[in-house]
Amino acid sequence: MLEFERAFQAMADERAQGIVVLTDPLTATRAGKPIAELAAKHRLPTMCELREFTDSGGLISYGPSLLAMIQRAATFVDKILRGVKPGDLPVEQPTKFELVINMKTAKALDLTIPSSILARADEVIE
Repeated sequence: MLEFERAFQAMADERAQGIVVLTDPLTATRAGKPIAELAAKHRLPTMCELREFTDSGGLISYGPSLLAMIQRAATFVDKILRGVKPGDLPVEQPTKFELVINMKTAKALDLTIPSSILARADEVIE
């Protein structure tokens, strides 16, 4: 976690205006609160792919719905258990994406989110 603290401090020192947190094995294991807390501490607005970051205090997330992907995975498991060879199943990409905005975080950072963006959000956390 010390590496994350140093990275956020370096971004703040360089006067970064915001950060994009990409999902990978390292950030996924630190998903949510630790990154959101560091971003808040250093007053760095964050945009993430997963709503779990925004639920934990990140500013905005836009990405595939994990729930929808898990539900599709269950369909694949069912087909495999019924005898379909995994190699015969099609490769799919996510089809449901969510835009989530955390207004508590926006207010804490003194940011105004345009109403046109709020209108497009799938969810606004108050």
